[in-house]
Amino acid sequence: MTALSTLVIYAVAALAEIAGCFAVWAWWRLGASPLWLVPGIVALAIFAWALTLAPSDFAGRAYAAYGGVYVAASLVWLWAVEGARPDRWDVVGGVVVLIGASLILFAPRGV
Repeated sequence: MTALSTLVIYAVAALAEIAGCFAVWAWWRLGASPLWLVPGIVALAIFAWALTLAPSDFAGRAYAAYGGVYVAASLVWLWAVEGARPDRWDVVGGVVVLIGASLILFAPRGV
């Protein structure tokens, strides 16, 4: 599996997780209709399925690498959906976690 296809898998997982969690947030914190929970549950199921496609022999390593992508995607969501521009510390933090995720995912293993 290529690095690009891996990033696509993680991007799909991140979008699904954030959308699913946001649906619950909207219902619980913003007073949206309980019907928001239906697409939220579907999105969270897609998230879980997408992570099973990650190219890792160990779930924990796949989840750890995904965590960095999730943080960066959450900052994009903050800006694109919630209309709050990430500040420089958000951006620096996002870059740091993406570097960490890359190390976990793409480091040479087992020689």
